Amino acid sequence: QVQLMESGGGLAQPGGSLRLSCAASGFPFSMYTMSWYRQAPGKERELVAAITSTGGIRNYAISVKGRFTISRDNAKNTVYLQMNSLKPEETAVYYCKVDYETRSYWGQGTQVTVSS
Repeated sequence: QVQLMESGGGLAQPGGSLRLSCAASGFPFSMYTMSWYRQAPGKERELVAAITSTGGIRNYAISVKGRFTISRDNAKNTVYLQMNSLKPEETAVYYCKVDYETRSYWGQGTQVTVSS
């Protein structure tokens, strides 16, 4: 079955960096667009970034453009999110997602806390 497992979250200082990873299995990873979302306390889940199957197209939320970079390694079935210049308001649980065979699959999420 489809499994997505995020890692790499933790505590970062404002202005700091973190790199998230999402290891995928159970579907043909190299054929599907992958996305990162986040959900802050009391807020709705929002799209952060997405990358097409070959990595040729990458889209970002306006709020993260220029600071975050989404990438993927199809040989490792893994998608990454490099986050630089982090802000306290970006404290959230970060999730990866794939839409596969008419439904969406989510990982369990990884907590990112930005605080001094």
